[in-house]
Amino acid sequence: MSLSCRPAHYGDVRVLVVEDQKVLADRIAEGLRDQGMAVDIAYDGEAAMEIAAFTAYDVIVLDRDLPRVHGDAVCAHLVAGPATARILMLTAAAAVEDRVGGLNLGADDYLAKPFHFPELVARVIALGRRAPSGPVLLRRGGLVLDRARRQASRDGQLIPLTRKELGVLEVLMAADGAVISAEQLLEQVWDEFADPFTNAVPVTVMRLRRKLGEPPLIETVIGGGYRLP
Repeated sequence: MSLSCRPAHYGDVRVLVVEDQKVLADRIAEGLRDQGMAVDIAYDGEAAMEIAAFTAYDVIVLDRDLPRVHGDAVCAHLVAGPATARILMLTAAAAVEDRVGGLNLGADDYLAKPFHFPELVARVIALGRRAPSGPVLLRRGGLVLDRARRQASRDGQLIPLTRKELGVLEVLMAADGAVISAEQLLEQVWDEFADPFTNAVPVTVMRLRRKLGEPPLIETVIGGGYRLP
């Protein structure tokens, strides 16, 4: 891992680095702090979940192979909870199935070790900038998405959604009836670095469509993508 990176300032980004190799964790934190970010460190999965429960982070850099609580379990815990931090998963496994597995767990991005530090910084910045913009409440008929509370309801009934399902719904509702391609959803909800061959988008749309109930709200446009008419 190279730590060379052009100095910058991203003081509005708060990051939690979760890595059991203390030297590596400290070097990552040091490099991100040099970019002006606020950075905390957890050296195992249990500590990460405890810290994340009390501190709001923009990005969590999460090693997959952690002691005490595995990174997969930490990721699932974070995704299921109320926190809105974006998750960048680190792993020594670089096979396509490993990347797809990490993304399907709910991670927003995936970076294999060893990595170049400027790439990690670029990914952290990209994730940190993906905060909600525009109106807090999005409405489409009886469907309402509260972007601040990160919750959706239909005809007054709350709908339990995962982070990725909320992200897909937000993009479709904000499009105001326009067709959104699977590639656009992959870039906006997962990240521009996400594996283009993952089936995460259609699987997430299928689950979201089922949770939204009847009559169906999400249309599939053959050769185009998806839309909320």
